[in-house]
Amino acid sequence: MLENQTPAPSPMPALPAQSPAAAVDADHLVALAKATALGDGGLQTARLLNEALALDPQHHEAQILRERLYQTFVPRWHFPMLADQARNQAYAAAIAAKVRPGDIVLDIGCGAGLTAMLAARAGAQHVYTCEQQPLIAEAARQVIARNGLADRITVISKWSHEIVIGSDMPEPADVVISEIVDTVLLGEGALATLTHAMGALAKPGARAIPETGRLLAQPVEAAHLAQQWQPQNAEGFDLSAFHHFANVAQITPGEFSASPPRSLGPAQELFTFDFTRPSIDPGHSQRRLTCAMPGTLHAVLVTFEMQLAEGIAVNNGLASDGHWGRTAYLMEAPSAVKTGAVVSLTAQHDAAQLSLSIDSTRPAAAAPQPAQDSDAAIWLNPAWAVPQDTTGPWLPPAPSPEGRPTIPSQAAFH
Repeated sequence: MLENQTPAPSPMPALPAQSPAAAVDADHLVALAKATALGDGGLQTARLLNEALALDPQHHEAQILRERLYQTFVPRWHFPMLADQARNQAYAAAIAAKVRPGDIVLDIGCGAGLTAMLAARAGAQHVYTCEQQPLIAEAARQVIARNGLADRITVISKWSHEIVIGSDMPEPADVVISEIVDTVLLGEGALATLTHAMGALAKPGARAIPETGRLLAQPVEAAHLAQQWQPQNAEGFDLSAFHHFANVAQITPGEFSASPPRSLGPAQELFTFDFTRPSIDPGHSQRRLTCAMPGTLHAVLVTFEMQLAEGIAVNNGLASDGHWGRTAYLMEAPSAVKTGAVVSLTAQHDAAQLSLSIDSTRPAAAAPQPAQDSDAAIWLNPAWAVPQDTTGPWLPPAPSPEGRPTIPSQAAFH
């Protein structure tokens, strides 16, 4: 509170003091926010906290709770994704190439509304964009309205599998746009989502953006990565018995840029996916990666390429500087390799998750059983979108041992 304080001389005007009545009202609103259930995705809680901060912009608890609420319900990868100019330009070009005047467009995963607005700009008659998180959907409506497109874009605050033709959309879509992939394409349930959308929400022969995707694997030398994820010792103590917890490294874009792995050989294709005719059938492949140069093998790096439209693609490979992270499957121990050395691996997926084993001496694993809807449709499951208990009052998450608030982790750096 700044009441009864004399501000020091400054070129900037001092913030106005808050009256005791305003402070009491703000405290009351914060108490209501903490007692409000989150079944609406945090909408009412956010409104109460915003009202409290309008009365008292310096209210400490309201600031903390609002930030915690936003971090819980609005994944942080949205922001670097929106700032990824190469990704934005590729989607803009693909949408301009594939959306025709008069098209009905379904945009899955609205976010801030960028791809929906690109479709409207490309000439779509109307764009229906779905966003299951109410806070994000509400913000998207504001973004769309501020850009003068509210009459041509409808934000549907639902999961795509809940959309009903004739109710939410007047007719099936001519074009389906999505960007619901993680570092290995599968983790946000793209295949299950698009299988439903192309079958139930789109016209026969509908166009899709992206069109196809493929996963690639290549051997890499990455001493910094191995040391970061599997440090051999600390202060003279052997830590190797702890390493089995870190077989798969999720690498943030910043970490990747700071210490990029060195390729030891060409990438080989593991799987391909047709997003125009998607399937949730499982996949199994065995590959032999050849090292084209000597070095120390620390990991197998798995990356993706997506074709958005003919001649337009995005990827998170070694040369990419976009917002996507990477996934590396670490060797049990670094291995010196010579030119021509071969790394044998087995890769499997169940349409929602990828597994990869690097061990040429083991027998090939049995192919996975066909995925059930509940396994393949992780991205479609509303239980994963919000905290499990949304019926009771909202209390601040308990601090972790390090003193940071405990919040749900986000998927693989998108």
